This record gives sequence, structure tokens and C-alpha cells, in this order.
Amino acid sequence: MTGSGDKLPETVEVMKEIKNLYPDVEIAVYLSKAGEQVVRYYKLKDDLKEIGVVRVEIDSNTPFLAGQLQTGRYEFLLIAPATSNTVAKISMGIADTLLTNAAIMALKAFVPVYIMPSDYKEGVVVTKLPDGRDLKLRVRKEDVEHVKKLTSMDGVFILEKPEDIFDVFKKHFKSPA
Repeated sequence: MTGSGDKLPETVEVMKEIKNLYPDVEIAVYLSKAGEQVVRYYKLKDDLKEIGVVRVEIDSNTPFLAGQLQTGRYEFLLIAPATSNTVAKISMGIADTLLTNAAIMALKAFVPVYIMPSDYKEGVVVTKLPDGRDLKLRVRKEDVEHVKKLTSMDGVFILEKPEDIFDVFKKHFKSPA
């Protein structure tokens, strides 16, 4: 998870449902430095612990997520929600944070990367602040261009909304009974 608050509570709720549907699947939660701040701001840290072990970025290779992806510990990498900064860096091959480095290294090892960009479609979006107030945000065409670039990259799959995460798990794991 990155530092985006947009769709963050909804994403956490979907992941909690997925953990209940797939109790035998190991889910590890990796937070960027900004992601940890936003999770605290939204008071979701305890919710994340219900999903799996929570690890926070120290630097671009610590914890060693890239190595765990490349050695097959995880079936795929999911970055949701992903800030426009994270999306831009991955689209440009810049691997200077934990999650951008993990994405680039996963792709090199043919590990699928699923990304749910917070800035998916140009225009105006309304998101919720932790106190329930609305926040109106402009999604810039420059940010959407990076999303479009990701769609053309081998091994990268773009998710539009948190509910799309269910399909990722259905694709990679035996359907729950």
C-alpha cells in the first residue's frame, strides 16, 4: 500500500473479506513510508493486522520483498491503492522505493504485478477523508498517461476498483468452497 487515501478503506475491507475467503493463503501487507502515515491517519493499522503480517518500508530493499517475489514465495504483487508517484515510477522503470523496486524486480522474474491506481481516469474524483468529509481531487492527464503506459507493459495488470481484487485471487488460487 502506498500513500493514497483514495479507496484505502474500501481496499482494506475487500482484503479482509479475501482473507476470510482464502484463510490458507499467506497475505503479507507491505506499506511504503507514506503508506504507513496514511494508514495511521485513517486508523486502519489494526484492520491490516487482521489481513496478515504488516511490514513497513525502511529503504528500497528492506524488507526484502523483491527477493521473496523472485524466489516464488508470493504468487503475485498487488499494489492497491497506488499513488500517481508510484505509478509514474513503475512506468518509467524507477526502482527507488520498496514497492517500485519490488514491482520492477517481480516483472523481471515473470511474477505478475497488479496495480490499482488512485488516479485511474482523467477528471474530478471525490474521496472521503478520515473524518467523513468529502475531498475533491483533480486527476491530471499526465498521471493517466502513466497508467496507460503500465497497461502496455508485460506482466502488469491494472485494476480499476477494490472489488477487482477478488478476481485476482480467483485467478491465482483455488476458489473457496
